[in-house]
Amino acid sequence: MELKELRQKNAKQLSEHLLELRREQFNLRMQKGSGQLSQTHQFGRVRREIAQVKHLLGAMDKGQ
Repeated sequence: MELKELRQKNAKQLSEHLLELRREQFNLRMQKGSGQLSQTHQFGRVRREIAQVKHLLGAMDKGQ
């Protein structure tokens, strides 16, 4: 998801999206451990998106 799209969400929606991303990250980790993961670039995408969501949630807490 693009950063522009993430900025349009409220805090509750961002928290839900963060939970989904964490689940996806967990599933990718399990696939890697069992040798089933073929698209390793997904790790970076999920990690980057988690960081973006956490950054936006932190900015909302500070009132920016």
